[in-house]
Amino acid sequence: MLNDYTVFGKIRKGDIRTFEKVFRRYYHSLCNYSSGITGRREISEEVVQDVFYHIWKDREKIRILRSVKSYLYGAVRNLSLRYLETLSVQAKHLENLLNDDTAPSPQEELEYKELEQIVNRTLKKLPERRMQIFKMHRMNGKKYKEIAESFSISVKTVEAEMTKACKTIRQEIEKYTVHHGF
Repeated sequence: MLNDYTVFGKIRKGDIRTFEKVFRRYYHSLCNYSSGITGRREISEEVVQDVFYHIWKDREKIRILRSVKSYLYGAVRNLSLRYLETLSVQAKHLENLLNDDTAPSPQEELEYKELEQIVNRTLKKLPERRMQIFKMHRMNGKKYKEIAESFSISVKTVEAEMTKACKTIRQEIEKYTVHHGF
């Protein structure tokens, strides 16, 4: 336990090497754990990356009361479950929209157009290859393997680019939703 306190004490002080060691030690097992909860590998990688991002960003505030391993698994479990909860809410909302025969209200149309503009603006700001990868996958339905072959890169690189693109888009949408009180 003392070792965990020492490790996190170093991270709290900004020791990037210790942080990287913890990341490398737990990343794959945490992805497998999250994947078991979410059922999707690319989502599990995003969840684990988010957990590590927040640990680094908030390192001075975080208090570890148990082992680093327990803390990481708990954080990944909570974020994975939050992802499933969000997906469930989105699915219900989509079902309601599909079952609703009424035309969308002017407010709903405006919000949709604003979100669409945010996504398009955000895509234009992405590095060229990342934007192309995102469009090929999300808009043209290409598989990661097909995209990797067309760019002569690894599937892991495609996954990483998709994760970064989705995270950037999600952050921009969150800014919009927070600003508009959603």
